[in-house]
Amino acid sequence: MTETTRTYDVIVIGGGPVGENVAERARSAGLSAVIVERELLGGECSFWACDPSKALLRPVVARADASRIPGLDPAVAGPLDVEAVLAHRDRMSSYWKDEDQVDWLNSVSVDLVRGHGRLTGPKQVVVQTPEGDDIALTARHAVAVSTGSRAALPPIPGLDTVRPWTSREATSADKVPGRLAVVGGGVVAVEMATAWQALGSQVTMLVREHGLLERMEPFAGALVTDGLREAGVDIRFDTTVTALAREDGEVRITLADGGRLAADEVLLATGRAPQTRDVGLETLGLTPGDWLTVDDTFRVTGVDGGWLYAVGDVNGRALMTHQGKYQARIAGAVIGARAKGEPVDDAPWGTHAATADHAAVPQVVFTTPEVASVGLTSREAERSGRRIEVVDYDLAQVAGAHQYGADYRGRARMLVDTERNIVVGVTFAGPGVGELVHSATIAVAGEVPLDRLWHAVPAFPTLGEVWLRLLETHRG
Repeated sequence: MTETTRTYDVIVIGGGPVGENVAERARSAGLSAVIVERELLGGECSFWACDPSKALLRPVVARADASRIPGLDPAVAGPLDVEAVLAHRDRMSSYWKDEDQVDWLNSVSVDLVRGHGRLTGPKQVVVQTPEGDDIALTARHAVAVSTGSRAALPPIPGLDTVRPWTSREATSADKVPGRLAVVGGGVVAVEMATAWQALGSQVTMLVREHGLLERMEPFAGALVTDGLREAGVDIRFDTTVTALAREDGEVRITLADGGRLAADEVLLATGRAPQTRDVGLETLGLTPGDWLTVDDTFRVTGVDGGWLYAVGDVNGRALMTHQGKYQARIAGAVIGARAKGEPVDDAPWGTHAATADHAAVPQVVFTTPEVASVGLTSREAERSGRRIEVVDYDLAQVAGAHQYGADYRGRARMLVDTERNIVVGVTFAGPGVGELVHSATIAVAGEVPLDRLWHAVPAFPTLGEVWLRLLETHRG
């Protein structure tokens, strides 16, 4: 065992996209920075989530779009080329190697220490390297925990014996299971059901809730349900798994109603938990395994001195890569400003405040049809006590929708704060709507008055014309 000691302005524990951006922003502010990473630099998004999952889904969505177009539909009627799709997924995941990420980190002059980093006290981190050495790191100004999240597995009897899929296995599997059971009804569940059904699995979804995508507008989950069922997915609502076992090479699933199901693999898509069980939180009086509560500048509350930050999934605010990178840009700038003794602009929508985490979080679900949303849902708006007008429109009535095919089905919802005359939430569901979400994000984050939004003329014939139709409906 050997031990070395190093000092930096900023230490970042966790080298996913969030940690990389915290370090790069701190470096841009003139501070020295180091990233500690125990797996692959680039993290969950690059290797087991965003990139591989969308690589699996893109051929599925493209084929669904092409199948609606006269002249193309016969050409795409056959099955997907599974080998080609999986090879594309492998390329998009850089074959689970991180050399390109390391090259980028070197280009921005951020150091990398590979190994498991643990907090040992104020501004102190000890890294155990793969070789068994200890490296003691000291931060002059800040330590940022950006260790992300992991799959949260429910306490189902027999779970330890079945080697279930989590999102990691679902995005990196190298062969198609004949039968795949998906437990859950959220984003990971519907996206992976979409992908593997199209690749040849017989997918059965076991959903405890009454519908899919329960945190979104109900019509979104209903349209995705229709799409999955049309693709051949067996969806069972109000269904709870009570036991699992693997026998004779297959997974045996017992349900609360006494029913049984057999599958070749089972995917547990039942939520996320923070990666904080073994990062030394107990040395600071915090509870290992808990989400880290932060203020809008990402300082962890309850830690003296204001030196500890938590950025990305680990703080539980908005568990999406793009939102984590937004947080990282703010946190890096905040750390830089505080290190230099500069004023911190932490008022709502200020340079150093993550206001969008509360008001304007965009999301796209890459199913057939797609779902895109930002801001509040109607249920959230109702709970907030605001005076809200709900404006709905049938996307199939927009001229641009007919370019996707005569059988286009979709819906749009806009929530208007009637006291302030601004948009506070938008949800779209239908083919191609993922490309609409940024216009909605600008409207919500910019708090654009509807009288001004009226002058934002959509190009014809595009799906974006739905904005005009929503505003016309609102005006009556």
